[in-house]
Amino acid sequence: MTARTLNLDALRSFVAIHETGSFRLAAARVNLSPSAVSLQIGKLEEMLGHRLLDRNARRVALTEQGERLLLQARSILALSDETMAMFRTPTLEGRLTLAAPHDLGMSLVPALLRRVAERYPRVHVDVRLGASGDVLDSFVGGQSNVVLFNDVGPPAIASRRIRSEPLAWVMARGGRAHAEPVLPLATAEQGCAWRDAALSALGASGRRYRVAYSSDTAMGQMAALRADLAVAALPVSLAQGDLVAVPAADGLPELPMTEIRIAHDDAAVARAVAAMAEEQAESAAPMPRAG
Repeated sequence: MTARTLNLDALRSFVAIHETGSFRLAAARVNLSPSAVSLQIGKLEEMLGHRLLDRNARRVALTEQGERLLLQARSILALSDETMAMFRTPTLEGRLTLAAPHDLGMSLVPALLRRVAERYPRVHVDVRLGASGDVLDSFVGGQSNVVLFNDVGPPAIASRRIRSEPLAWVMARGGRAHAEPVLPLATAEQGCAWRDAALSALGASGRRYRVAYSSDTAMGQMAALRADLAVAALPVSLAQGDLVAVPAADGLPELPMTEIRIAHDDAAVARAVAAMAEEQAESAAPMPRAG
């Protein structure tokens, strides 16, 4: 039996459909007509023997088999792109400043810098980490060329979402801080989207609270949680090990989704680095969901 090979263009269209939510937008991204993209997906489904997409009037969603393919497709495309890059002459060069809050500076930026160095060895990236408000101010003021930031609700500046997950009320496993009559909170300083979301939700619900611990990093807030000094509104992916989500029975108000967003000044070097950040976020493992 002759082995059949997955079509990279079809996989790229499949990923684009998932990210844009429609055949029309995906077709524009991959520079094909919607009918050509539809034909690609039909052949892909025929080859794999499974329906990959659920189509309705509002949005295209992945089936269970589509979810399985998505992880593989992203890995295959990333490997293909990296392989092609190995044999291209790295013509892009220059220097830029990347600004990010401390948490993203620890979690996302190091891997991004490694990928930039591998693909564009003539590009030099200066990194500036700071409080969320300072990070945004640096971009608006022209002191940084690329900015990564966390946001909740409408973005503070024109930007692209590259990752999202729910915020959750997080506490120490077996802790008692969540049961105090006046809820002790661990938050960042003013200007943090997670802080604003937490205080807004508590204020709207009428739940009494006090800011018991402040830190500009999630790591600092998590230290307070582990000591059972407070609870915090943090991405649900951080509720693991010795940290857990506050039980729903406590009646704490619902929190919104948090997004990692990126903006750049549209220079060629900045566009390239921003594109690599998006690739990195898309190829990462799915973030856990609450519930």
